Amino acid sequence: MMRYRDSWNNTPSSWEDSDDPCGVPWEGVSCTGARVTELSLSAMGLIGELATGYIGQLSELTSLDVSFNPGLTGQISIQISFLQKLKTLNLAGCSFSGFIPDSFGDLEQLTFLAMNSNNLSDIIPSELGQLSNLYFLDLSDNHLTGPLPISSNITYGGLDLLLKAQHFHLSNNQLSGSIPPELFSSEMSLIHLFLDGNNFTGVIPETLGLVQTLEMVQLDKNFLTGTVPSNLNNLTNVNELNLANNNLTGPLPDLTGMNSLNYVDLSNNSFDPSEAPLWFSTLPKLANLVMEFGSLQGLVPEKLFSLPELQQVKLKNNTFNDTLNMGDNISLQLELVDLQNNQISLLVLGYEYKKALLLKGNPICSGGGQNTTFCQ
Repeated sequence: MMRYRDSWNNTPSSWEDSDDPCGVPWEGVSCTGARVTELSLSAMGLIGELATGYIGQLSELTSLDVSFNPGLTGQISIQISFLQKLKTLNLAGCSFSGFIPDSFGDLEQLTFLAMNSNNLSDIIPSELGQLSNLYFLDLSDNHLTGPLPISSNITYGGLDLLLKAQHFHLSNNQLSGSIPPELFSSEMSLIHLFLDGNNFTGVIPETLGLVQTLEMVQLDKNFLTGTVPSNLNNLTNVNELNLANNNLTGPLPDLTGMNSLNYVDLSNNSFDPSEAPLWFSTLPKLANLVMEFGSLQGLVPEKLFSLPELQQVKLKNNTFNDTLNMGDNISLQLELVDLQNNQISLLVLGYEYKKALLLKGNPICSGGGQNTTFCQ
């Protein structure tokens, strides 16, 4: 640790009090006996690099957390893979660059791996699939490229082997290719699947419906095509589903029975023209319904507005027409209804609705005079 004290800038003042962090304690350094076992150095303003020749010598280290020190730069040291007792590795929010060492697959005891919000590039090493105890994986907000590694296509590892993993956070990279059907199975423990903001193409695999532990699914901002798998409504624990900003086609997905669903966004796809599906009005936990720039037509269902937890309805740029009737039992939680740029010609409110209602761009606003508050 003395070498880090001498090579890093802006280290805590307590590091100057002694040459032995296990004798006179150093801030952020924990010891067992005379051996350093934990480094908890998050958000300390450290400046420097994870020097290759130093970190591998801390062989008793179980937790290495230098997250949110943007002054830490350079490549991630492959010497970290020598730390065979490491359970937590948190390098998030720094300025590391280069590739993810494939030797990280040797960290057999690792349960938590976060390298998000850096400048990492190149592919996701397939060897990460050897981390059989891993429950948390976050590589989001980097510049990673290439496909998702699957065991059937490679010699070592594959993300499909991470059966204990509850979190796949891979958002906002440059990952490409299809989402492999082999990635998902009923044996998985996934709670969060974040693949949004990448360059994935092809269809949403039907095997996604096998992972019934899922609670959040974010596949938005990709180039996915084809129809949404009909078995998606098997995911009855999902509370957030985002498929927006893709090229999905065919009928709107039937989300009936997804009674935990709180937030759903299907905007900016190419679904078949249709009336509002039944699930718009029957999902008991629905709070945020978003389908902008879509192909919905006919009447906006009155029952939608009486869902008890409803907070936002964002359905602008569809072709809803005729009368908007919000009924007499509007949710007390409702804060925003955005129906701009539809074909609505009449408005019926059971009582004076005082929250945000946006109808600009509808025929009801073209004559001037009535309901001008909603037309601004």
